Amino acid sequence: MASKKRLCDAAFREGAVRIVMETGKSIPEVAVDLGIRSGTLHSWVSRARRDGSPSSDRRVAEASPGGRLRKSERAELERLRAEAREKDKRIRELAMA
Repeated sequence: MASKKRLCDAAFREGAVRIVMETGKSIPEVAVDLGIRSGTLHSWVSRARRDGSPSSDRRVAEASPGGRLRKSERAELERLRAEAREKDKRIRELAMA
């Protein structure tokens, strides 16, 4: 029996995570839409929130020893991401008007 395992490239993983994070849709809902397992998508989202990238082959550049972000860097990153999400939301709202 042939394996049904599907390999997803980094761009696909990043796009799937972006859908979850930016649209507010649930992980299971997005997983069904994309034809992937919800557990797989959940791990990508968790990795993206922790490391900044859902890809196992790419990581955030090391900012401190061991590749971990300092608390202040993490806070700044989260603030910038929230700001970017708000700007993207506003752009979508204006485009619909």
